[in-house]
Amino acid sequence: MSNPAAVLPKDTLRAETGTGNVLRLALAQALAGANSVVVYATGAVIGSQLAPSPTLATLPISIFVVGMAACTLPAGRIARAYGRRTAFLAGTGCGVLVGLLAALAVVLSSFWLFCAATFFGGAYAAVVLSFRFAAADCVAPERRPRALSAVMAGGVFAGIIGPQLVSHTMSLWPAHLFAATFLAQAAVAALSAVVLMGVRLPGPTQADLSGGRPLGEIARQPRFVTAVLCGVVSYLLMNFLMTAAPLAMHLCGFTQDDANLGLQWHVIAMYAPSFFTGRLIARFGAPRVVAAGLSLTAAAAFVGLSGLDLAHFWAFLVLLGLGWNFGFVGASAMVLECHRPEERTRVQSLNDFVVFGTMAVGSFSSGGLLARYGWDVVLWVSFAPLAVAVAALGLSAASRPVRAAG
Repeated sequence: MSNPAAVLPKDTLRAETGTGNVLRLALAQALAGANSVVVYATGAVIGSQLAPSPTLATLPISIFVVGMAACTLPAGRIARAYGRRTAFLAGTGCGVLVGLLAALAVVLSSFWLFCAATFFGGAYAAVVLSFRFAAADCVAPERRPRALSAVMAGGVFAGIIGPQLVSHTMSLWPAHLFAATFLAQAAVAALSAVVLMGVRLPGPTQADLSGGRPLGEIARQPRFVTAVLCGVVSYLLMNFLMTAAPLAMHLCGFTQDDANLGLQWHVIAMYAPSFFTGRLIARFGAPRVVAAGLSLTAAAAFVGLSGLDLAHFWAFLVLLGLGWNFGFVGASAMVLECHRPEERTRVQSLNDFVVFGTMAVGSFSSGGLLARYGWDVVLWVSFAPLAVAVAALGLSAASRPVRAAG
């Protein structure tokens, strides 16, 4: 169980520590989010150097996503039984491990060890994404969308820390490109653990352990189905397209620094809107914010199809990041409307499991599509899931009037 300081009555906890928890979680999001940025910035490049076949170049990133999916439900069980902070610290342990194993894999030129390392990176990322729900747990219901988006805003700094970490450390060990980068990433993960030690969250209650409706009943709610589908499409397409983008840039003759800078602005675009996404959700309702996100993702694909200049890639990555933010944060806010307090860890873990499990399909397919058919085909494929998500939102709006949270 969590220590006594972490088992406070919820009303007292919210009044005394809610803001402090949100700030700490936002800072931890900034530090931990750099883990994902490092993997996405280097995974396909290292994969292309170590993989036995060019079609396996993006497999390390796909394994990263598999790690996210595979560890989401176990992380939820740990949080439910022992408290969220215990789950957070287990995740940061995986964050240190990915850095050490990846550095060793680069030194040994072992593709399969590098894939194993990225699995632990995915486990870390799965835990990090639960920070947003933890923030919502420790504030009053009317403040939940803002708390959720405030923690996501910490990712702005991840967008700066991650690419700069790659750019300033990738050549520190000349004989082994990127080895020093992963050692530095392990140190950043350890620092994140120090920050999380100060988070004070409600401990699990008996109702959390045994209360609530059957999960199947909750999952059949039309609102929940729509929320999960929109979260799936938003994250699937962001991952599907971002996985291929650095390698596509490399194949077009652009440098690693060009790709790093593009990813930096992509990640900033992913998280910067979170400073106001919560207010937009409160004013216009989550479904409209999700619709805006899907539209921005479609715009990104059209920009990518319009040319192969560096400016096209950078504009594509920025629009893709903005689309992900509105789509994913909006869908997460919809999930908060679908469960009771005692059901939260089970329902939130199920949502993330479905989202990350589907993402794995996109990751595995993007590298092969890029290698066989080129960048344009990767972009055209993205319009099919977008159409499905838009249709689901339309059906949801027709069956239930849009209601703003504020």
